Amino acid sequence: MTFKDIQLERDGSTAVVTLNRPERRNALSLQMLQELTECFRRIGEDREVRVAVLRGNGPVFSAGHDLSEMVGRDGAFYRELFEACTRLMETLQNIPQPVIAQVHATATAAGCQLVASCDLAVAAQEARFATPGVKIGLFCSTPMVALSRAVGSRKAMEMLLTGEAISADEALAAGLVTRVVPAAELGPAVRAMAAKIASSSPYVVAVGKAAFYRQLQMPQPLAYDYAQDVMTMNAAAADAQEGMKAFLEKRAPKWCGS
Repeated sequence: MTFKDIQLERDGSTAVVTLNRPERRNALSLQMLQELTECFRRIGEDREVRVAVLRGNGPVFSAGHDLSEMVGRDGAFYRELFEACTRLMETLQNIPQPVIAQVHATATAAGCQLVASCDLAVAAQEARFATPGVKIGLFCSTPMVALSRAVGSRKAMEMLLTGEAISADEALAAGLVTRVVPAAELGPAVRAMAAKIASSSPYVVAVGKAAFYRQLQMPQPLAYDYAQDVMTMNAAAADAQEGMKAFLEKRAPKWCGS
C-alpha cells in the first residue's frame, strides 16, 4: 500500500509517522484512517522498530474527521468510517511497540481521540485539545471512549458536553498527555523518551504493554491473578534473567529479545 496522506520514516529504531494533509488540517478522511491502520500494522510486524512516534505536519495536529466527506452520506458510509476509526485506535494499542503522540498544536474530536489512544503523549505548550462535536450536532461518541479512559470521568464529560478546548497544562493535569514542553523542545523531548524506551528489552516492553491494557478491563482481584501469571512468565524469560544478572553484576544488560 502506497501512502498518500501520511509519511513513514525511520530514525534508528524509531518509526516516525506523520499526518500529512496540512491543507485539510490533517482531517482524518476514510483514506487516511485506512492508511494509518495499515502503516501501524506494518510497524507492529517490524521487529527492528522499538518505538513509534505519531506527529502532524502543518499548523494543526489533527482537526478530527473530515466533515467535507460526511455531508449527505448514507448510514453504510458512516458505519464504514467509524469502524475504520475504531480499527486504527485499537491497532495503536495492540501493536507491541509503544506509540508516542508528538502534539505540536491543536487536536480536536477524532484528533483528540488519536492522542488519547496513543500509549504516551508529549505536547507543546501551545497545543490545545477539544471534543467539540456537540457544537455541530454530532456528539463525539467514539472519541469519548478513548478520552474517558485517559482522563477522569468528570473532565471527560466537561469536554464532551461543552466542546470547549483545554490547554496543554490542563491536559497534563487531567492525564491526557504525559509531558508538556516548549515548542522548540518538543522533538528532542520525544526522541529522548523514545530512546529511553528503546534501551529496554523489546520483548519485555511488549509484554508489559499488552498486560497493561488487558488488566485495565478486569476487576482488581482478577487483574492481580492475571498480573501474577504475566510476571511468572516474564521472570523466567531470557531477558529477565539477563537483566537481573546484569543488575547484580553492575553491568549493562545485553538483550536477546526473548
